[in-house]
Order: sequence, then C-alpha cells, then structure tokens
Amino acid sequence: MAYLRGCVLLSLLLQSILLVNHTVNCDKEEDSLFQGINSYRESLNLTALTRNDRAECLAEKIADQFKDQPCTNTTGSNTVPGTEPQFSNFPSLLAKCDLNVTVAQDGAILPACVPNLVPSLVLSNFTKSQYSSYLNDTKFTGAGIGSEDNWIVVILTTNTPTGSYVKADNSGSVESKVFQIPQWLVLVMSFFFLL
Repeated sequence: MAYLRGCVLLSLLLQSILLVNHTVNCDKEEDSLFQGINSYRESLNLTALTRNDRAECLAEKIADQFKDQPCTNTTGSNTVPGTEPQFSNFPSLLAKCDLNVTVAQDGAILPACVPNLVPSLVLSNFTKSQYSSYLNDTKFTGAGIGSEDNWIVVILTTNTPTGSYVKADNSGSVESKVFQIPQWLVLVMSFFFLL
C-alpha cells in the first residue's frame, strides 16, 4: 500500500512540474512579444500598453481555436480584412473568461501564425503588417496575449466601457455557476488524501 501511495505521489509531482514548465515556456514567447510591442510603441512616442488578464484569457482561448489551422499566405496578419474566421462559439469563449460582448466591442483581436513562434518574426508580424495601424492607435491602452503551437493572438483593449475587457456580470449564465477548482488545489487535496 505504501508503494502504491508513493507511486501516485511521484506521478502527481511529475505532472505538476511538467504543467508549470509548459506554462513558463508559453509565457516566455508572450512576454517577449509584449515587451517588443511596448518598445515599438515607445519608439513612436505612444504610451505603453498594460497587461489585461481577461484579454489574455480570451487570447489563449482563441489561439487554441487556431491551433490545428496551418500557416499559409492568407492566415494571421496576411488575412484580407473581412475574411477573418468567425467562431460560432465566440460567446462561450467570452464567458469562459468572465467577459461578454458588451465589454469587448471596441477591442481588436489580432491573430498571427509564425512557424515555431520565432520572436523576431512574431514581432514583425505585428509591427510590419496591417496590424501596425492598431498598434499605432492611441485608443488602445492594454493588451492580452495568448499562444498555441504556431499561433499567437494579441487582443488590444481600450479604457472605455465597451473595450475594457473587464469582468462581466454573467450572473445568469451557466458558466458562472460552475464551481471551478484550480489545478494546484486538486494536487494539494490529493496529497493530503493519500497521506
């Protein structure tokens, strides 16, 4: 019995280490792009963007939607305006991040596909493309960045009620009533249960 308990604890420990390591790698790419965008804006004498956690959550969800789509000359920043993919589950993606359409109307969602997410190429996909007009716009004050595989998504936010990406009042939605347990809490509870 002690052997089984030790195996389970070791397995949980290894899974948590791998989960943390994967998160850190994704954050490195996103942090690099965030810093690059702010340096770009600084060179234009624009104010730096602030991080927006809810926009970052939505960017992660959208990047996840793109993950199986290959990079082509017509995806990401090369997309012809008006031909961007539409997600039928967009309201659900918003709800998963405690957002609704009202607080996301004035924001901009900018997906880019760059093989292996090479930092210099990722930055130029935003600063030297049709997306640069969004980055140059003073109405944007915040950003959230998410990535998955070869896709990285930047969501620009404003300081207006219709573009702030602040927590929405979803008190009537099913998603808001579901109790979500953080992964670390499950790990701690499992540890004490097995002792």
